Amino acid sequence: MKTFCGRANPTTGALDWVEESEEYDYHQEIARSCYADMLHDKDRNEKYYQGIRAAVSRVKARGERVVVLDIGTGTGLLSMMAVTAGADYCYAIEVFKPMAQAATSITERNGFSDKIKIINKHSTEVTVGPDGDMQERANILVTELFDTELIGEGALPSYEHAHTHLVKAGCEAVPHRATVYSQLVESDMLWKWSQMQPIDVDGNKLLPSSAVVECTGAPSVCDIQLSQVSPQSFTPLGPICTMFSVDFSKPVSSAAQSYTAQFKAQTSGRAQVVLSWWDIDMDPDGNIVCTMAPSWTYSEPQTYPWRDHWMQSVYFLPAEKNVSEGEELSLIVSHDDYSLWYNLTNSEQNVVKEAQFRPSCSCQAHLVWTRPRFGELNDEQRTESYVSALRSILKPDSVCLSVSDGSLLPIFAHLLGSKKVFSLENSGMAKQVIEQVLHTNSLKHGVQLLGIRPEQLSLADLEGNQISVLMGEPYFSTSLLPWHSLFFWYCRTAVAQLLLPNAAILPRAATLYITAVEFQDLWRIRVPCGTCEGFDVSPMDEMIQRSLDFRESWEAEPHPLWEYPCRALTKPRPVMTFDFTQCVPEQPINSDGTVPFTGRGRCHGVVLWMEYQLTEDVTVSMGLTKPVSEEGACVWNPHRKQGVFFFRSMRETSGNGREDLSYNLTFEPHTGDIKMDFSVTEP
Repeated sequence: MKTFCGRANPTTGALDWVEESEEYDYHQEIARSCYADMLHDKDRNEKYYQGIRAAVSRVKARGERVVVLDIGTGTGLLSMMAVTAGADYCYAIEVFKPMAQAATSITERNGFSDKIKIINKHSTEVTVGPDGDMQERANILVTELFDTELIGEGALPSYEHAHTHLVKAGCEAVPHRATVYSQLVESDMLWKWSQMQPIDVDGNKLLPSSAVVECTGAPSVCDIQLSQVSPQSFTPLGPICTMFSVDFSKPVSSAAQSYTAQFKAQTSGRAQVVLSWWDIDMDPDGNIVCTMAPSWTYSEPQTYPWRDHWMQSVYFLPAEKNVSEGEELSLIVSHDDYSLWYNLTNSEQNVVKEAQFRPSCSCQAHLVWTRPRFGELNDEQRTESYVSALRSILKPDSVCLSVSDGSLLPIFAHLLGSKKVFSLENSGMAKQVIEQVLHTNSLKHGVQLLGIRPEQLSLADLEGNQISVLMGEPYFSTSLLPWHSLFFWYCRTAVAQLLLPNAAILPRAATLYITAVEFQDLWRIRVPCGTCEGFDVSPMDEMIQRSLDFRESWEAEPHPLWEYPCRALTKPRPVMTFDFTQCVPEQPINSDGTVPFTGRGRCHGVVLWMEYQLTEDVTVSMGLTKPVSEEGACVWNPHRKQGVFFFRSMRETSGNGREDLSYNLTFEPHTGDIKMDFSVTEP
């Protein structure tokens, strides 16, 4: 049996549904999962183990037989902890079949198969009784159903059902409770991820549309590694507030609710953003705490336990509000069964009204542009690079064609004096968003938006004009990896017959760069675990490797490296250049060679990124934005994801020229993809 899976196609700029074997979908899920990260999370594992031991002891002290229900067991780790702590029996529920099979293998290997029953169902489908999945109700409920937002994986409905159908009244729960914390801040950097700002274009002020300004934005959470957001980039307007707690040992409701924290503004400013995280108490007394607080809340930041499966949350208020020092404020958090959202009011009478209001995007921009994309469009230095490049090639008689998704470049070209500007916008929503910007700035007739594909474009669509300037950022919403934006090259090839012989192409070329790196923490998501808290979980490592070998180990994966510190162990090396002044070639482009290691450390993999030569004098990088320091410190573009090729095992490097990074890359023009192979060799 075959299955259809979406894959980015750089030759068409579309998400193609391709036929794969029936195993592909779950192999990809396993290969790109965070299971390894959770197993490497020592703080989480130790706190769970301590909490489980304490819960088992409390039940035994009551003279009861200890029966544990473990919902979302994953590897079976928490169930094995429970049996080791003295539980009489465990029912371990796992809905994902490959994971349930791995849990069965792991519990058998560790000698627990007689005390742990793996149930491959959703917990809401589990039955209790003589002929049921469970012979009796449990008196300890152990779960790991949380995501960065706490409730985004359906924790509340699962707990609600479990208390009603699967556990005894008065059961112990590990974790016992969760508490959500929030802080109201002003942050120009973060606010630029939510709202389009006025943009200066050669003395012209390009204003955001009123639809965008008045829109309350998308309600979805922005989950990031908040520890990488410097405290210097935001101003706290209030204290860290305890918003609400959920006691998992008692019946839980998944019904929508709101909670309010009241405080006086610490300073005057613009209330824009709410930073949020949670912690879990593993015991009723709150002595065993696992917290998601960012590192800058720690008195000793170096003790911060890094994890990627649980991060922190950023929420954007529906509108920024000016607040004055000493002003009484009410921060309101509301949730349904899967998500949270925030509002702010300075009036007690408005608390109920604001609590009932849920933000939703009405302008389409928050559906067209991702949060990093908003940040990119608001990046003044980046804008100046494109404006400077356009200024150098545009003439009063220029006829321009723009090829990028939801781009402001065609508006820049018009403001810089081009005779005619056309822009290809395949997405109806993107077209609407750009039309709103044009209307707001009285530029309605300055850019003609064409809702057609490049290969469909004709001279008639261009009103009989041939193109003198073809431009793109390039940015395409379907691009996942850096080279997927080579779709611009395919567009250039498709419209070749419509270009004047001396047409300017912006960017002129793209260069693929590589550097070998040592990650501070990101390596944990890919390195085998072996044993965890004394239990052999190697069948999990083997399952992940099989899934990686199915396809994923041949490929790089996208990561926003500004969130994941790393150290370069080689100098950045350009390995492949794509000449946009020429059409896409028929034959593959090959590149191989070696790069000497200049840094001593542990090489976890290779980072790949694109740099675009807009003109001879202007280049923009989608990867490194500053030269690598002598110590190897890297500063990455915060708006784009870079490609990461992980090695199967870490390699020690001396940095004295004894080792090289060997590379072999092939660009396949018929697929638009790049096949790659890297290794660490000794000359």
